[in-house]
Amino acid sequence: MSRARTTPGPGPSAPRNAPDTPRSAPRDTPAAPPAAPPGASPAAPRGGRARDHAPWTAFGGDLHLDLTERRAAGAGLRAALEDALREAVQDGRLAPGTRLPSSRALGEDLGIARNTVVEAYGQLTAEGWLGARPGSGTTVADRAAPRTAGRPAAVRADRRPTGRHDLLAGRPDLSLFPRSAWLASARRALAVAPHDAFDYGSPLGRIELRRALCDYLARVRGVRTDPDRLLVCAGFGQGLGLLAAALRGRGAGRIAVEGYGLPPQREVLRAAGLGLAPLPLDCDGARTDLLDDLGGAVGAGGAGGTADRLGAVLLTPAHQFPSGAALAADRRAAAVRWARERDGYVIEDDYDGEFRYDRQPLGAMQALDPDRVVYGGTAAKSLAPGLRLAWLALPDELVEPVARLKALADTMSPVTDQLTFAELITSGRYDRHVRRCRLHYRRRRDLLVAALAERAPEVRVTGIAAGLHAVLQLPPGSRPEAEVLGRARAAGLVLTGLDWYRAGPDAERPLDLPAPGTRPDAAPDAAPDTRPQDGPDAAPDTRPPDGPTAPPALVVGYATPSDRAFPAALDALCEVLRES
Repeated sequence: MSRARTTPGPGPSAPRNAPDTPRSAPRDTPAAPPAAPPGASPAAPRGGRARDHAPWTAFGGDLHLDLTERRAAGAGLRAALEDALREAVQDGRLAPGTRLPSSRALGEDLGIARNTVVEAYGQLTAEGWLGARPGSGTTVADRAAPRTAGRPAAVRADRRPTGRHDLLAGRPDLSLFPRSAWLASARRALAVAPHDAFDYGSPLGRIELRRALCDYLARVRGVRTDPDRLLVCAGFGQGLGLLAAALRGRGAGRIAVEGYGLPPQREVLRAAGLGLAPLPLDCDGARTDLLDDLGGAVGAGGAGGTADRLGAVLLTPAHQFPSGAALAADRRAAAVRWARERDGYVIEDDYDGEFRYDRQPLGAMQALDPDRVVYGGTAAKSLAPGLRLAWLALPDELVEPVARLKALADTMSPVTDQLTFAELITSGRYDRHVRRCRLHYRRRRDLLVAALAERAPEVRVTGIAAGLHAVLQLPPGSRPEAEVLGRARAAGLVLTGLDWYRAGPDAERPLDLPAPGTRPDAAPDAAPDTRPQDGPDAAPDTRPPDGPTAPPALVVGYATPSDRAFPAALDALCEVLRES
């Protein structure tokens, strides 16, 4: 913080009893100090004794005040100080309740007499700008907030809509965050961490976390990688942006995306300069068999490329977001074949792979070809999105360009959270936490299904054999989706309709019905069963009837509310559905 001073800053003080140093000598130079302005304190404090500490060690916080222009305009020292303080309060730099430095500390910082500060504080207190109580120091008084007319609107820190009942998909129950386990892991990790762990390190991330993740992902998701090909990033969104920029550098002009997916991810891809090519969806997931029809891929090491060259495909194969379908085995194979033949890549977003309920666990698609499939995982659903912990298992050819871009973006991810997460995994606490969450969310899902079966039986609940959200398809003849969402907002519900996730007007609205006797989000190699096709794990039927529009469908994040808030949210949801 810069300081407005009218005297030179202090230098090292001489020993108090040095034989050749006069007690009243200046602290920084033997030369005589410049003449002090009127009202300024003398070079030595009262009694000629030099102070033994620097001014900033006196009681009070730092405060930047520039008196230069006011003094140059002819204002007296006290008047200049009063004007500077008054302006700082008016423009909001000094908020109500801010404690000001003591008169001695501010006087020493500004190089003026303490009495001048005392008088300025007294005048502003009399005017109502400041307040003072014995033993509490001087503070900024409560006043009306400064006007902001003409200023641009501030960017909202949180773009999520708010309401009494939060059922937005994509967030876990934050009350489940394992505070005790995280704290225990943090203590252990910090106690054993080497000193160089807190220095600048590899943009790939701390080796402790990369080793722990390699073992965990191999055991739980079947990922084939090693620590040198794993990169830790600040959320999957950052990782996707790094990948998009690296692909752009290899000559990619477009990327294939699922016809329905997260709009923020598409924003990241567009911001990197990539065009989007939506893939239709049905009960077996994305139509990866159509990739050959969308265009070519980048040439190895290409630097420019054409605008229509397809460089990668972004998929959510374990649990398509938001429909809930699992990518069929033949479509997984088709995507990998396309990547091999066209020198492209598959980006696998495994956003909630730990949470499955009514089906066999699906292994990561990355195991089919680690040289062509980029695996992306995150702790946003299993722990909390605020940790900003995610990871990419990269093919060899992408490690260097992605790591270089990561270093340019933020050098490296924060160390302490990486060390803590590594200890959480290696100690077994993370596995125990995930198992608890899996049971918790399954019970939450069962409550949703039971409530809808009783109170809104015509609503079809789909896509819930895994994950943290459900798709509720309203029956034909229901009100339009926009009207249903408006009624939900009026009831204090925060949720989205299926159309919000559509990848643009070119993405097909219909999602094909599952074939009779099959389970669309069962394991791709599972045998057909005899469950009715409108069971709770069927894919959403949004195929339009004979009219111009399809039945509305809502995407409900049943994991988001806390246990205490969930019953009220469920009641409000059922009431809206019953009236729609």
